[in-house]
Amino acid sequence: MKLITPALLAFALLFGASQASAANWKVDESHAFAVFKVMHLGIAPAYGQFVKVGGSLDFDPANPGATRLTIEIAADSVFTGNKKRDDHLKNADFFDAKQFPKLTFQSTAWKKTGDGTYEVTGNLTLRGQTKPVTVTVKQTGMGKDPWGNERVGMTADFTIDRMDYGIAYMPDGLGKQVDLMLSAEFIKQK
Repeated sequence: MKLITPALLAFALLFGASQASAANWKVDESHAFAVFKVMHLGIAPAYGQFVKVGGSLDFDPANPGATRLTIEIAADSVFTGNKKRDDHLKNADFFDAKQFPKLTFQSTAWKKTGDGTYEVTGNLTLRGQTKPVTVTVKQTGMGKDPWGNERVGMTADFTIDRMDYGIAYMPDGLGKQVDLMLSAEFIKQK
């Protein structure tokens, strides 16, 4: 199993909303998911996720280009359902969670591409390597929860090359391309 790394970045792509003015939103960590998929031995895909995802969003619907998103994922929160594999993913062969405890995404540009869709460019940092990425973000919903909080949901699917981030373990056994699927709810701060 392999790379989950992009999860973070991908996550980083969750933003959106349509409010009357710029607002600060925080990731609801209990409703944030960073899932990854990578081919194992060229036979079947292996899946995993990062369990701890956080971040913030500043969004002005009148000026989407001014939107700023930050996503942080705890590298040691990788989970595949197999403790031995999870421990291996945390070591220097993969995420090197002790030396690089966070995967981060910081947006640099937002462009509205359709009704509730955005092209988001930013910097993804994984294992100390920072690379520019562009991701399509879709706003999935918006409204009030039963406790009166305003929420906005976002998803993003994208692919990264793990080799770009120095994750070169088993180059012939694990796929180089890692698919990331991100979903999160953001809560407007009062």
